Amino acid sequence: MIINQYREKYSEYRIKHWDNVAKQSTASKGRYYHSRVEEIYRFLIPPGQHVLELGCGTGDLLSSLRPSYGVGVDFSSNMLSIATARHPEINFICADVHDVCFNTSFDVIVLNDILNDLWDVQLLFKTISKFSNHKTRIVMNVFSRLWQPALDFARKKGWATPLLKQNWLTPEDLRHLMHLEGFEVVKKLSDIVVPLPIPLISSFCNKYLAKLFPFNFFNLTHFLVARKVPDTKTGRSMSVSVIVPARNEAGNIEEIIKRVPSIGSSTEIIFVEGGSTDNTCEAINSVILENPSLNIRLYHQTGQGKGDAVRLGFSKAAGDVLMILDADMTVPPEDLLRFYQALADGRGEFINGVRLVYPMQDQAMRFFNLIGNKFFSLAFSWLLGQPVKDTLCGTKVLTNRSYRSIAANRSFFGDFDPFGDFDLLFGAAKQNLKIVDLPVRYHERTYGETNIQRWRHGVMLLRMVLFAARRIKFI
Repeated sequence: MIINQYREKYSEYRIKHWDNVAKQSTASKGRYYHSRVEEIYRFLIPPGQHVLELGCGTGDLLSSLRPSYGVGVDFSSNMLSIATARHPEINFICADVHDVCFNTSFDVIVLNDILNDLWDVQLLFKTISKFSNHKTRIVMNVFSRLWQPALDFARKKGWATPLLKQNWLTPEDLRHLMHLEGFEVVKKLSDIVVPLPIPLISSFCNKYLAKLFPFNFFNLTHFLVARKVPDTKTGRSMSVSVIVPARNEAGNIEEIIKRVPSIGSSTEIIFVEGGSTDNTCEAINSVILENPSLNIRLYHQTGQGKGDAVRLGFSKAAGDVLMILDADMTVPPEDLLRFYQALADGRGEFINGVRLVYPMQDQAMRFFNLIGNKFFSLAFSWLLGQPVKDTLCGTKVLTNRSYRSIAANRSFFGDFDPFGDFDLLFGAAKQNLKIVDLPVRYHERTYGETNIQRWRHGVMLLRMVLFAARRIKFI
């Protein structure tokens, strides 16, 4: 009872404060900072989503996200009067964010600069849990405490919007509070090392230096993307499509059919043949005739490269789950069961095979290939804001629905990846999917030769990393 009285006084004091702020002309205060924050939110949240913003203020950020359905909640009636006049396309609700309740879920829930101002952050996450599911993304940002003296000084001088005493939560504080209420962090990043509009300098520093060591330690704002942890007890049985790109792999085809397990509610195997000079096509047609009870299909690739083969196979797949299995079987087909279980249980939304954990057979990977893989894993972890230990393992698993979303937004990066690994990883990160590494034992080939040309393809991969850095890191 006493706690409730404290909370009521806390809220009343803040409502009065923000009502007064709304009456003042604060449009010019922090304009550059707010425009930069909007830019980052627009990068993290695709347009056309169902978006809820808690603590929406005047609704400018929510409107800038171009939601197909937008709801803004704030306890300041004066702020909402401004918001309603500016953005009539958005639905605004006057309420305390601790107490809101909806009978529907949202694609995205935005918490912009509100967490440090709340009475009970854990209570807010408990509230959010009631109208979110594992597909909902919670996107939030908080100030770095290193900036507290500078921000206090700026507000005293009238250069920034006045605030009351703040909570000053760190990203780790938020991670722990979310964990207590069943959420996990998918992605994190920080930005804005120069919050003032200094011509040329601000743009350069925030676009480049803010992403690099040691400047990133001094960033003003931390951004986190989180999701609700799925209940593994409710994992459903899903149909599976196994895509097998095959070029000059005739000696492996029969073994693949023997070793691919029955997965989920049903399993189809889709071979995509890519201009083989041996009898790969004949071998595939032979196993189709010899196994009439199995759902095996063959398609012929008209383009070039494994990436093109994978995209063709995915476009023909009918399964709820899409899996890539390299025809050389350097990753055992039996391991596909583990990938399926990780996805079905909700442990991740993009399951990425990792060859760099268990000892390899002597000829499985040459030394310079190993060095290259380790370099690209570090580069990708930095680029994507999620740990990715092995970018080039051929075995990757995701839902058909997730792939459709990646494919629909492929124009953001362009169709430039001949291998398909980067295309999928970049797309998964851009769609804020939870990427999970799954270690596998990597075996040497028993038939044929690799189609990878180490140095030429290595240079090509490096160019793709640099291109992606411009698109998803230096924004």
